[in-house]
Amino acid sequence: MKGLDGKTCLITGGAGSIGMATARLFLEHGARVMIVDLDQAVVDAAVAALAHPHASGVAADVGDAVQTQRFVEATVERFDKIDVVFANAGIFGSVAPVTDYPDDVFDRVMRVAVRGSFLTCKHAIPHMRDGGSIVLMSSVMGLMADPGVAAYAVSKHAVVGLMRVLAKELAPRHIRVNTIHPGPVANAFQTSIERSLDTVLNTDATAFLDNVIPLHRHADPVEVANGVLYLSSSMSSFVTGTSLPVDGGMRG
Repeated sequence: MKGLDGKTCLITGGAGSIGMATARLFLEHGARVMIVDLDQAVVDAAVAALAHPHASGVAADVGDAVQTQRFVEATVERFDKIDVVFANAGIFGSVAPVTDYPDDVFDRVMRVAVRGSFLTCKHAIPHMRDGGSIVLMSSVMGLMADPGVAAYAVSKHAVVGLMRVLAKELAPRHIRVNTIHPGPVANAFQTSIERSLDTVLNTDATAFLDNVIPLHRHADPVEVANGVLYLSSSMSSFVTGTSLPVDGGMRG
């Protein structure tokens, strides 16, 4: 099945594990993929690893309006109008109570996840074909919260609000908008978070989370990418304004 055959797909945070897993899956399903990430050398390495004639990449800061407009224009110039946007870029921040949380770290987290998602959508939507799909990366922390992760949890809740607004605004164009909510994923991003949580939990955070998750393991990035594919393709043709958890039952 070529569920995205000939479609142009834009992925921010594209050089990370979930971004790359999604890019590979999209390419397997016939898409043309533009990945966006912060560092040009990292982007170039990611495109080389994808090794596909319909894979391209550009370096940009998603929190910068001018750079965002440029990477959207580069996508259209390279592949024509956009069918799918996966706003995946995000950072974790710090672990601290709200009263001690660094202002600058809070601002950085919000800049990437919230402002970045907003700007990506703002500039991509005018270049999207009717009937397309937007997927915003949230987290299980966008459906619940724990102590110490104020910036991350707030940012992940905020993109749900953006999704709900866009789902209503874009329904007349049959552009569907949804959020995806991974639980802990087996990747370097999650490992760095868990090492910062070790001292807070006074135990190995990885083992702790595996015990909390009913399926007793972290997700593979491909399992998250499968959810993104579902929300991006015609398989979810009547799904909009919703949140898809991929968390192994963690919320329960």
